[in-house]
Amino acid sequence: MTIRSDADFKAALNKLPTPDQRRVAARFVESVVALCHDPRVAAAINAARRLDISDAELTAAFHAVKTACVDSYTQCGHEADWRAQAGHFVAKAAETCVMPDGRARDIGWNAAMQARMARTCEAISTGRGTENREAEQQFRILEEFMKR
Repeated sequence: MTIRSDADFKAALNKLPTPDQRRVAARFVESVVALCHDPRVAAAINAARRLDISDAELTAAFHAVKTACVDSYTQCGHEADWRAQAGHFVAKAAETCVMPDGRARDIGWNAAMQARMARTCEAISTGRGTENREAEQQFRILEEFMKR
C-alpha cells in the first residue's frame, strides 16, 4: 500500500489493532526523540514497542511519561522557547503510545500529530520556517511497518 495523503495514512492506521498502533506510534516518536532528552520518554517508547507488555507495565510507563509531559510543559515558559516546546510535544507523543487500553484511541494518529508539532517547533527554533517533512517520513515508516 502506498500512502500519499493524511487520509490514506489515517485509514491505514485505523486498520491496525491497538498493539500494532502502539508499535508504529513508537517509531513515529523515535523519529523526533532527539528533541527531548528526558529518559522517561525513551522508556515509554521502549515500553510501547514491547509485544509482551503487561497492563501494569503500560500503566506505569504512562504515569511516568505523563509526569515528563507536565515537567516539559512548565519548562517552556512564557517566552515561547521553541526547543523546549518541541521536547514537550515529543513527550506528549510518547504519552500517547503508552496510554492504557481503556483510554487509548487513535494512538497512531495522535502520536504522529504530536511528532509533527515537535518537528515544526524545532524548525521554528532554528529559523527554518515551518516547512515540515515529518508527514512524509511517517508515511514511509507506516508503509514499511505494514509490509512486515
